[in-house]
Amino acid sequence: MDLYLSKPGVMSCAGNNIDELWQSVTGGNQRGIKKVTACNGEEYFAARIDDAILKPSTSRYEMKIMRIENTALEQIKADVKAAVSKYGAERVAVCVGSCDNGTEFSLAGHRKYFAEEKFPADYSLEIQGADYVATFVAEKFGLRGPVNTFSTACSSSAGAIIKAAEMIKGGIVDAAVVGGIDIASDTTLIGFSALEAVSSEITNPFSKNRHGITLGDGAAFFVMTKEPLSVVECPQGGRIETTSTTTVRLLGWGESADAYHMTSPDPSGAGAEKAIRRALENSGVAATNVGYINLHGTGTKFNDSMESIAVDKVFGADGIKVPVSTTKPVTGHTLGAAAALEAAICWKALVENNGKNNITLPVQVWDGERDEELPEINIVDSKSEAVKGDLKICLSNSFAFGGANACLVLGV
Repeated sequence: MDLYLSKPGVMSCAGNNIDELWQSVTGGNQRGIKKVTACNGEEYFAARIDDAILKPSTSRYEMKIMRIENTALEQIKADVKAAVSKYGAERVAVCVGSCDNGTEFSLAGHRKYFAEEKFPADYSLEIQGADYVATFVAEKFGLRGPVNTFSTACSSSAGAIIKAAEMIKGGIVDAAVVGGIDIASDTTLIGFSALEAVSSEITNPFSKNRHGITLGDGAAFFVMTKEPLSVVECPQGGRIETTSTTTVRLLGWGESADAYHMTSPDPSGAGAEKAIRRALENSGVAATNVGYINLHGTGTKFNDSMESIAVDKVFGADGIKVPVSTTKPVTGHTLGAAAALEAAICWKALVENNGKNNITLPVQVWDGERDEELPEINIVDSKSEAVKGDLKICLSNSFAFGGANACLVLGV
């Protein structure tokens, strides 16, 4: 069974829709990453979305994360409406990846409690369960299928996309709203800083001078269906024209678990390699046919090291120099939203390069000083020669805390 992905709804510091994001990642535009001061008085580089551009959401808990999510969802509402019209609301699932548990709402609530020994009148534990971001999707669109939230750190939204695909293939549902949403809250910035994982400069992945990650806000959502829904004839009359003009499919996926350490990846790259190989096997794609890899590329010492090893073992052994890059120096690391956001970038790469011989790919922004201790991979940056060929297949890597690894294969 083929699985089709609609044009994504996207929000990030690098673009308020997929077209703006594409311009940023192909042009190496880092203007959205700025230095911010957290509530502990410390300064960090962060890829935050300007709250001034966000409209109020219709959620029961009005917070920045919900405003970001609502803005991204508005971009796919025609596709959701088409899926509901085609299959019925009870046959459309929701699968969302996120790591935030209502930090904005809960932090304010606890501050009031510590000061006055009582919570605000509108305080609710529901928002701290992390699942409201998925519940909101169902509430917004009146969906009655299964509603699931996934919190596996950086691979959360990849897990959401995979579970939706399994439910469609299993006949449980016919379509799903899939994606991820997360924010670089003060809690997140301070927490990662405590782990000594936050870079003092904008992240510089795979460089010998890399110092860690740059965190960011982000959201990306698709409508996944078992058939392309470019135009849907409504039973009650009329037609719904969706946003999708090119059929991009989720070809396959692969997952693995390192079980090595709570935060650090297995330095051998074995878990990441296993996820990549399983994704290729699941999709029926040979390594030689992959035209671009969006790397996880966080900029930390161990993550970049093990990912380089894994990519080299899968592709380098046969001399395959597949073009690769990480887009996190432009978008920031959007944690639970990262996999969906980077899948959206792969979606756009396939659409933009469809039928072309001179390929435009996301460029990696870094200092160009390769870490000689890492296997050499074919990083695409502003100095790279033009890439030629026919881009048909992209691989997107997500390697999370605890060795929760997930890889997606997209194609046309």
